[in-house]
Amino acid sequence: MTLGDSDVADAAAAMAGTLEAADRGVIAELPGNNPVSEGLRRRIDGFLAEIGKRGGPGFGRHAAEVLRGIERGSRHEAPGLADDDPNPYLALLNRVMPPAAEEKTASPGSPIIIP
Repeated sequence: MTLGDSDVADAAAAMAGTLEAADRGVIAELPGNNPVSEGLRRRIDGFLAEIGKRGGPGFGRHAAEVLRGIERGSRHEAPGLADDDPNPYLALLNRVMPPAAEEKTASPGSPIIIP
């Protein structure tokens, strides 16, 4: 299975729900609805756990707000997403975000630098 906009929306919604529950004092881990969205939700969880160490008070609440925005965008609730692409939200992300470090291809380059 490949990642699609609906998987992004599902993973963001599950993670936001988990953070919102924690903000109310309820310990719950809401899963994604399928293996792809659950895998993404776990990656988001790990990422948030890492950056949350430096997040301070209210981090979870703010992260949930951002995730709800991601959910709305990937559900195409935001205006301006193209209808001709099956996954316009992911296409948008690919256009505006640099590739991850492991996806970058290193060019051999020349050891000689010419000014």
